[in-house]
Amino acid sequence: MERPEVILENSAAVYDFYRDDQQNLLKARAAYWLLGRRYRPRVSYAPGAREKLREFISQKRPLLIAVNHLSQLDPYTVAAAAWRSGLRPVIGRTRVLAKDELFIEPKLRSRIDMMGGIPVFRGKDHGLRAVNAAGQRMIDICAERMARGDGVAVFPEGTCNDVDPAQVQQVGTGIGHIAFRAKKLGADPVLVSLGLSYGPRPDPRVEPTKEEAYSASFYFGVPVPELPTKPAEITRVVRDELQSALDGAVKAY
Repeated sequence: MERPEVILENSAAVYDFYRDDQQNLLKARAAYWLLGRRYRPRVSYAPGAREKLREFISQKRPLLIAVNHLSQLDPYTVAAAAWRSGLRPVIGRTRVLAKDELFIEPKLRSRIDMMGGIPVFRGKDHGLRAVNAAGQRMIDICAERMARGDGVAVFPEGTCNDVDPAQVQQVGTGIGHIAFRAKKLGADPVLVSLGLSYGPRPDPRVEPTKEEAYSASFYFGVPVPELPTKPAEITRVVRDELQSALDGAVKAY
């Protein structure tokens, strides 16, 4: 299927394509390996988290990975952390939600696609009413892919945190709806919270440079295998678990 233009007016075709798109596994693993060498993140775990993560991956449980959002560089440093952590076995089987503007320039889009990207049309960019139908379709696609065994990685804050890098900002309900709909389709997702810290920021409005993004601190919370039944309740669990993981990342920096 030909890759559709990623614009809001074309969202139906966009999500028809990303419902089944599969990146080249060898190229994806090579890209993650390269990013791991380039950024060299430091990865740590809550007690028992690594063993639980390995257990759920061996059971082929789909992972719903929540990461706090600090910088435009996050997709690359998170990919680096995936290579250097217990997430390595699910590279190529994890979809990564990314804002639609990253899919406009062909060279950048090829990179995002290779990393398993799925476009998100954000209300802050296009207006809440305008993106409603596309947002619902995106949630459905993520749920379908989880029901087929894929993981989904989300920056649930929805935008970069320029307020306080040590505090998770408001978490959107989209991640709760993804888990809820995946469960309705028969999936049994496991929440994996991954805290990210680039260290103390004198001015949180100024994003870290590539050099400052080296050796970022990542911290895995203990995976949560049983999620509540309502989207709002799931969202609250995500917020609490992600803050706990972020606390660990800040402490380990």
